Amino acid sequence: MIKIQEVSKSFGDRKAVDQLSLEIRAEENLILLGASGCGKTTMLKMINRLLTPDTGQIFINNKNIWDQSAVDLRRNMGYVLQNTGLFPHYSVAQNIAIVPHLLKWDKKRIEKRIDELLEKLHLSTRYRSMYPHELSGGQQQRVGLARALAAEPSILLMDEPFGALDNVTRAKIQEEFIALDELKRKTIIMVTHDVQEAFELGDQICLMDKGKVVQTGAPEDLLFRPSSPLVTDFLNEQRLQLEFKVIQLQALWKWLPPGSGPATTAALPSKTTLWRALAYFKYRGAEALQILDRERNELKAVQFEQLMAAFYQYKKNIVA
Repeated sequence: MIKIQEVSKSFGDRKAVDQLSLEIRAEENLILLGASGCGKTTMLKMINRLLTPDTGQIFINNKNIWDQSAVDLRRNMGYVLQNTGLFPHYSVAQNIAIVPHLLKWDKKRIEKRIDELLEKLHLSTRYRSMYPHELSGGQQQRVGLARALAAEPSILLMDEPFGALDNVTRAKIQEEFIALDELKRKTIIMVTHDVQEAFELGDQICLMDKGKVVQTGAPEDLLFRPSSPLVTDFLNEQRLQLEFKVIQLQALWKWLPPGSGPATTAALPSKTTLWRALAYFKYRGAEALQILDRERNELKAVQFEQLMAAFYQYKKNIVA
């Protein structure tokens, strides 16, 4: 859906983006990951023409973004910032309605869309008349996301969207982000320097360094099939936790013991990550978990030691 061809951008003597090429598929969540100053935000801003590349081309649905006006281009993209960028003198409803008003939606349609988004983002309608300064950081971020989604854009650009939140609020909003059905139909490009966030939210990760692409691939590709020592070094400090977040229970299936009895309503789907499964042992005091693989029509019961043994067998198999 989005194709970036040999794009470069310099600021004085500093090359922020250097001959970067990248393709993003429709309805994919691609994360631009890297240390501060690697060119992530610069690249994001060139996609919606907030910055102009020195060289290279950017295409959306095979159409060069320079063949249309910047205003039209941006109206068809949602943009979420770290500091939300909400207009302080606009109410929540007015902030959400900005782009639909510009697109000349009728009032009834706009009002319906505002209420729909507030409900989806767990904000009651009493927030409609409130102003940004009356909201918590998490509530402001939800309103910022609602504004970006209001006109139903097919593309969503997100620049460190959860970076200003405290850890507890951040974790909660990330969970809501993953579960939000509206985002499953979007092509999303998100900038972050947070490795854990990238691996939790990304379908694909583009690791950048000094304006260049180091490796692009699924989270498990970067972990288990790194293209260079730089990728390995970048992830090493958090490797075990990242592995838990990437590996799903279905990947461990052949090393798990068989189950017995009918599945309960508490049975975990086999697409659950190892990280979430381990949380059941830690925070809920479970002695064993039931895991249901609907495709295989199989049920397994697993204790903590058995789950970890399966994980290390999987790791041994992957390395081999």
